[in-house]
Amino acid sequence: MKPRYKTSALKDRKSFRESLVSWFTTHGKDYPWRRTIDPYEILISEVMLQQTQISTVLGKGYYTRFLTSFPDARTLAAANDADLLKAWEGLGYYRRARMLRDTARAVIAEHGGVFPDDLENLLKLPGIGRYTAGALRAFAFGLPAVLVDGNVARVISRIMDFSDPADETAGLKLLWSWAEELACGDHPREYHAALMELGQTVCRPGVPDCLICPVARFCRSRAPEKLPVKARKTAVTAIEEHALWARDKLGRVLLHHETGKRRTGLWKLPVREVGETAGLQVLLDEIYSITRYRVTLRVHRVPASRSFKHLPGDTWIDPENISSLAMAAPFRRVVERLLRDS
Repeated sequence: MKPRYKTSALKDRKSFRESLVSWFTTHGKDYPWRRTIDPYEILISEVMLQQTQISTVLGKGYYTRFLTSFPDARTLAAANDADLLKAWEGLGYYRRARMLRDTARAVIAEHGGVFPDDLENLLKLPGIGRYTAGALRAFAFGLPAVLVDGNVARVISRIMDFSDPADETAGLKLLWSWAEELACGDHPREYHAALMELGQTVCRPGVPDCLICPVARFCRSRAPEKLPVKARKTAVTAIEEHALWARDKLGRVLLHHETGKRRTGLWKLPVREVGETAGLQVLLDEIYSITRYRVTLRVHRVPASRSFKHLPGDTWIDPENISSLAMAAPFRRVVERLLRDS
């Protein structure tokens, strides 16, 4: 049974903040980005975690590997596309990696390699929005900040019993306003980490664990599992992608170097229209999701005897060199599987 609401978080902000920070001191998890106040390292973690779960970022070593390749803003600013995309491989949304490089270059060019700590100059950096700017101020510089991510939005929605859509403009504006009222100026690093940790582990999606919540007495909601309310989700569209699996007499694999907006610089199997693959044997299907699409990647075997048109960007690659190329995860999986099976 959910503990009873006793007092308003807005009216007793000091107790609300102290309860969170005290709980976090005992229960906060030990993440590598919580062991540093380097704004560059914190920025890398924040951008990685925008579209990727903590368990993936840590469990597959993405964070450590990226910082090994690019340990500071200067090395990232000087990175070429191939090395940058390879270091980011598997995280998806590759525009994030290029935007990080743009940020590093701006810090070098405009601030002498030192990250600014004021909100105005942080927001002028490429790719830095109000959430990331707030995270840098709180976690790197220990300065007063306001930041609302999905976890914080869920906690505040439940604390305030907010039943309007939390992902629409009006709802977001109100959530940010409440977050600003509740924000802690004395211990911003600990407070904001605590609020996010609470959303990750206790006030989690679905049914929260209210009985162990350190701020349950401030929570107005009687049915927190129903909050936050989200606007209607965009319908998922099913599409097919038809790729070729071709090898020449030397055993090389035909790959394509992408130039499109979404995956510029990455390698993949050559993709063709469905009519061009008619009659070819289907070797395997790989299903993956991206934004609002559920994609079936269908790979067709091209017999050595069959001729087909090569497009700009199609290149024969020795199998031993493929692992060094940056490749989107769905294509990496099918290429590795087909090489292994062959």
